[in-house]
Parts: sequence; structure tokens; C-alpha cells
Amino acid sequence: MTTDAELEASARAAFAAAFDGEPEGVWAAPGRVNVIGEHTDYNEGFVLPVALGQTTRAAVARRTDGRVALASVQHPGQRVELDLADLSPGTPDGWAGYPAGVVAELRERVPGGVSVLVDGDVPAGMGLSSSAALSCSVALALRDLAAPQLTTADLVDVARAAENDFVGAPTGILDQSASLLCTAGHALFLDTRDRSSEQVPLDLAAAGLVLLVVDTGTTHSHATGGYGDRRRECERAAERLDVPALRDVPDVAALAPLDDGTGEGSVLLRRARHVVTEDARVLEVVRLLRDTGDPRAVGPVLTAGHASLRDDFQISTVELDTCVAAALEAGAEGARMVGGGFGGSAIVLVEDASVDRVTEVITRRFREEGYSAPRTSLAVPSPGARRLS
Repeated sequence: MTTDAELEASARAAFAAAFDGEPEGVWAAPGRVNVIGEHTDYNEGFVLPVALGQTTRAAVARRTDGRVALASVQHPGQRVELDLADLSPGTPDGWAGYPAGVVAELRERVPGGVSVLVDGDVPAGMGLSSSAALSCSVALALRDLAAPQLTTADLVDVARAAENDFVGAPTGILDQSASLLCTAGHALFLDTRDRSSEQVPLDLAAAGLVLLVVDTGTTHSHATGGYGDRRRECERAAERLDVPALRDVPDVAALAPLDDGTGEGSVLLRRARHVVTEDARVLEVVRLLRDTGDPRAVGPVLTAGHASLRDDFQISTVELDTCVAAALEAGAEGARMVGGGFGGSAIVLVEDASVDRVTEVITRRFREEGYSAPRTSLAVPSPGARRLS
């Protein structure tokens, strides 16, 4: 595994090559995988993510000419430079929109502008929050360099605003909170309404388990996909139930007014049912981890979460469904899709001794169905965002 010192040195060298100078520091923010709690964050509910070992690094230096310069190791030849005053939603676009959005949120703190070099290994489009890792690494850098009074909660808001308002991706606070708040060896139990949180121990290795991440090879985009449609449907359901958010619905029985015999009512019922039952699943997983200390017990809850995302929220894909089914048939403790949906990855809770066999079964099933070969990695609960130098 590459050390933080090696990652820092690499980012510094890339910055020097891009900008012919030295950065003032290097910061790293991880991607995340959500153990349970999908599409509950913008409904003011509960989530339970862990940070990944993969990070995005931002090497940053302040400028004095009022310019913003952005470069990426992953996007060579796509350096972006413009006046600080010219930053506006959609300008620049693409990958550069995320760091630019953070700079725009904090432009009064860096009136001379900044140079930012980003490098990372959080896979994009897999549902592992590569965009949040990018935004949070830059937000943490600018906080340390120019706005030390900002709290971690403030940084969550800055990074979320960059994605929501600048890029146009209607995310909640799950991804940014996970990237900034998670700790090694724990899952982050977060109430997205009041932002209270708890670090819940999640020692997979001690239980002889691993959390396998399976990239199905189908990518998604929050900014252009169906994520926004689902968010609007949830808001509409809450309006019809006359509650501030779906978090406030006490149980599935209270969703009956949505079942009015219309097509819209049927859709809204399914969307709301997923959110209500998913919040309950988060609470159940936290209870199991607290009471038993054995992550194996949460496997069936993960699988139930996938069925809800597939049937009620309707954001799974044939590749994701195939992955989950194959993993369970091969003996996994539980499995489900993760992320915003319409592509991306699944997680599989599996015995360490069985991971190779489960991976082989999933790969063979994909080959038989004519899908692209999946890529796999392990999700080890890792530290949150931090300064490397």
C-alpha cells in the first residue's frame, strides 16, 4: 500500500510540473462506501458510511494575481485557468467544476486566487463519492490556508454547495460528511437532520469478514442522471403527507394517503416506502453492531436494502442485480448496490476465506451474461480527510 508520505511526494512533484513552483501543502480526502442508508440523507434521515483507503489529494498554493489555476493528474492536458471573478455555475465545467465550486464558495478568503493540482485513486462513476473526495480535499486545504475559523460542519456545507449550486448535482450531505468525519476502524452513524454523529466500531478483520466492492463497469452521474428525479419525488411525497421530510413518517402504515389509485401516487408510495424502511435499516444495523459486535449479523439487512432500492426506488441495474444474486448464491452474508444508482458498484459482505470464490462466481456470471468484467477491491474502514504536509 502506498504511504501518505509517498502520496504527498507524488502530488508535490505533479504540482511543480504543472505550475513551476511549490505547493503550500497537500491534503487528502477519501471516497466512501455506505454500509446502509441510501437516499436517506436528503430526506433528513440516517446514514452509516465508512471512508475508503482511496483518496483524492489536493496540492494547493495561494496566488497574488486574482487567478484560479486547476490541473489534474487524471486529466492531463486539461489545465483550466481563469480570473477568480469569472467563476460561476458551469464555468468551468467537467472535473474542474468541483474544485472551482469550492474556490467560488470561499473566494473572499483567497482574493489573490489559488493554484490547485489534484491527483487521486477514488474511481469515478462507481458510487464511491469521487466527486465529494475532490471537493472535500480542496475545501480542507483552503480552510487550513485561509479560513482556520471554519468548522468541519462548515466544510461539509462548502463542499456540498460546490456540488449542488456550482456543478448542479443535487446531493445531500452524506458524501461530504463521510469524507470529512469518518475514522479508521469505524462506521459513521450520522443523523443528517441535526448532524449529530457517532463512531460505531466496525472491525471486519476480527470477525473474519471483508467488505468487497464490485464495480459493475456501468457509470453514473449525479448531475445528469435520475438522482434528481428521485429527490424531487421524495419531496413531492413529503408535501402530500404534510411532513417536513420523509424522515418524519413514523412507519409504512402512515404512507397510506399516497396510495390514491393514480400513477403518481403509486410512484410516490414506492419512493417513500424505500426511505422509511431504509431509515429503519440503518437503525437496525447500528443496533446489531452495538449489541453483538459481529458485523456478520448485518448481512440480511444489507440484502433487504438492495431489494428496496431495486423494487421501490427503482435505481438498480441488471448488472447490479446480477452481482448481488451471484454473491448470495456463492455464500455471501449479504450484498447490495451502493451510491446514487443507475450504475456503479455493489458491496458484498463475505467471509475472508471465501472472497476469492465469491469473486470468481460473480465474474463468471458476468461473463455468461455478456457484461464487461467487473473490478473488485476491498473497503477497509479508513481515516477521513487530513493534511499530508
